[in-house]
Amino acid sequence: MTKLHSTIAQLGKFRALSLQSPPPSDRGQLSDMEDFGSNPGALRARYYIPTDLGASDQDRHAPLVVVLHGCTQNADAYDHGSGWSQLADELGFALLFPEQRRANNPNRCFNWFAPGDSARDAGEPLSIRQMIAAMVAAHPIDEARIYVTGLSAGGAMTSIMLATYPELFAGGAIIAGLPYGAAASVPEAFARMRGEGYPDDKSLGTLIRSASDHAGPWPTISVWQGDADQTVHASNADRIIAQWQAVHGSDASDVETRIVDGSRQRLWRDPDGRVAVEAYEVIGMGHGTPLAVSGPRACGVASPYMLDAGISSTRHIAAFWRLAEEGTAMPVEVDAGLEIDPIARGPDPIPFPLRNDASQSRQASGRVNVGAIIEQALRRAGIMR
Repeated sequence: MTKLHSTIAQLGKFRALSLQSPPPSDRGQLSDMEDFGSNPGALRARYYIPTDLGASDQDRHAPLVVVLHGCTQNADAYDHGSGWSQLADELGFALLFPEQRRANNPNRCFNWFAPGDSARDAGEPLSIRQMIAAMVAAHPIDEARIYVTGLSAGGAMTSIMLATYPELFAGGAIIAGLPYGAAASVPEAFARMRGEGYPDDKSLGTLIRSASDHAGPWPTISVWQGDADQTVHASNADRIIAQWQAVHGSDASDVETRIVDGSRQRLWRDPDGRVAVEAYEVIGMGHGTPLAVSGPRACGVASPYMLDAGISSTRHIAAFWRLAEEGTAMPVEVDAGLEIDPIARGPDPIPFPLRNDASQSRQASGRVNVGAIIEQALRRAGIMR
């Protein structure tokens, strides 16, 4: 049985969260995309194109970065906090921001846990795929350099996009998210967020291989996680890493470890020597996107779930994808026992609001159905439809 008391304790937070608006954005740089396809997931499409994109022969075919916001956020707020459009202006690439609607999820979470929104050519993943096709048709996009990243529920949806459309992406970055195939119901979603109930790591890799008929090559993966995250347990990052190691054929024990801007970075290579998976553990950070909001490499603005951790995930992810030069790193041995001063913890965040079909509160046997009780409580709080 799942830890019911932990779940019930979270429900009280949902009601207040569902009444909040996303943090205001004073950038307002994103444009609306209309008529990009059948849009079965009923998402909104926002995008940003630097003024000089494709102006020269050198960048005639520019990269495209797809950015998926977290719960309670919208596209403008996430762009303002993360600094992606700032970096797009600096480096010359296009941005696509799929945006959740309150009609789909009252807290604007992508529905990563719903079977109809986690499969290829269905629901929200197909809507995002259609947006990408529209961007490629309308702008000078290099189809070999399309990337996707997301936070929290957006990170979980990033896992889904990478697994269901691996041929589309050169790389992905998952921030405080969950592996592909993590959950298919409300109770499972809560359990996985706590790091509970996962199959073995080999089975996680099989989930990706069965999500499409793609045979490789596979996208490179960057995983980001705060070790003080009380919303998505840090062990979820290990499950994402193991899932993609299994796909890439990386040896889990053959790891390179460095300290980058005060955070621990680990690297795993594929059999050809390419870095296939990297992971950042941000010491002392809670649930959110890590930022560096001051200094020469400042990027983004601190706000709820956008945390000043002294390291810009936006810049480092762009460097991993070779959109920018990589920052300075200090190599250390894996077992060096290096102690890092904790980074100030950000605001304690709220778990994903979830949606599922109605069910009875008791099974035929008369025993209490814990999952149904949770679902009913979510509906009473105005979080589930």
